Amino acid sequence: MIKINKFTSTRSISRLEQILDKRRFTQKTNISIVSKILKDIRKNKNKALIKYEKKFTKNSRIKPSSREISKAIRSLNPKIKKAIDYAYNRIFKYHSLQKVKNISYRDKLKNSFQYRSVPINKVGVYVPANLPSTLLMNAIPAKIAGVKKIILANPRLNNKLNPAVIYTARKLGIKEIYSIGGAQAIASLAYIQKVDKIVGPGNIYVAKAKKEVFGDVGVEGMIAGPSEITVVADKKTEIKSVITSLIGQAEHDVNSQCIIISKDLSLLKEIKNLIKIHLKNLPRRKIAEKSLKANGLLIHAKNDKNVVDLINLIAPEHLELNIAKPKKYINKIANAGSICLGKFSAMAVTDYNAGTNHVLPTMGSAKFSSGLNVSDFYKKISYINLSKKGIEVIGKKAITLAEYENLEGHAQSIKSRIRSY
Repeated sequence: MIKINKFTSTRSISRLEQILDKRRFTQKTNISIVSKILKDIRKNKNKALIKYEKKFTKNSRIKPSSREISKAIRSLNPKIKKAIDYAYNRIFKYHSLQKVKNISYRDKLKNSFQYRSVPINKVGVYVPANLPSTLLMNAIPAKIAGVKKIILANPRLNNKLNPAVIYTARKLGIKEIYSIGGAQAIASLAYIQKVDKIVGPGNIYVAKAKKEVFGDVGVEGMIAGPSEITVVADKKTEIKSVITSLIGQAEHDVNSQCIIISKDLSLLKEIKNLIKIHLKNLPRRKIAEKSLKANGLLIHAKNDKNVVDLINLIAPEHLELNIAKPKKYINKIANAGSICLGKFSAMAVTDYNAGTNHVLPTMGSAKFSSGLNVSDFYKKISYINLSKKGIEVIGKKAITLAEYENLEGHAQSIKSRIRSY
């Protein structure tokens, strides 16, 4: 199912880049319809939204009633409720530590400057299908930041609300809920609910829609697309833990990316032979098989430098250092969404209740962006209060630059504040 590769030379590294780029830029699914959906909903609002919901999900009930919401919550197993409550508390505690501090500064000319973090007013959260954990990860940081209004978009499954997602929404105090999914949900949040920012992961249609609405509304500063994991293993690694980490990501989506890197060739051969056995009884086996066949890689690394270079090139969403001495790599790895250290740190736990966020950069965007955090729900505003002496001293230097740039209007504006002019 998965071939063992070596990427050690300049030529072979170039080949790895081509493999990664193929997944990133040439998805087999035709997503040109996304632009059509966005344009139609922007123009025709709810009429177009209902049309696409009926077409893609057979759903015509866009806004659930309070009675339907209460009924869904009552139907949820108390054990699931307790698990959600537990995750909520851990995620809230961890993200509360991310609260930002405002900056206040006064210079020797008695000029005052401030840099304040102002919460975004209205945020739309997209939650695919039956994923209460995703709602927790997206809405808790927004709540901590002080976002005034959080709106949920969550598709129905078999024309029914997901009880766990709805329970989580109530726990978070979310009152505005829409039963919509896919690109049409992103269009609705942007052009009907008119939120200021949209967050939340999804399939390639959702990711494409978010890219296209950016500019009309804000989105996360990353690409939160199909899941990815890279696992580094050595001769002391328990093989079952590596294979299950791989399969755990592969079952998400046929476009998920699963990679194992090891300096131990015999380990890679054993993993290759055992994957099929572990897939055998997996409920989402077909999805996982397609994912592994299309985007799975077993990489035989030459040495530690090769391992680090490969990780930084791949820039995985999730990285598991399931090796005896994971700390030897930490300071050399610059590109990863999150890093799980040691044999007990299963990435799957971070998807739920470790406390860290599971909305992370994919498609190589970990090279320039971070996972979702409290700062994503603030705008930063600068405040400037110049003194009489301040405008006279720094204003004269500013006039020099304005005149050099042939912006006489700028110069005149500054001069109007200075008596000597």
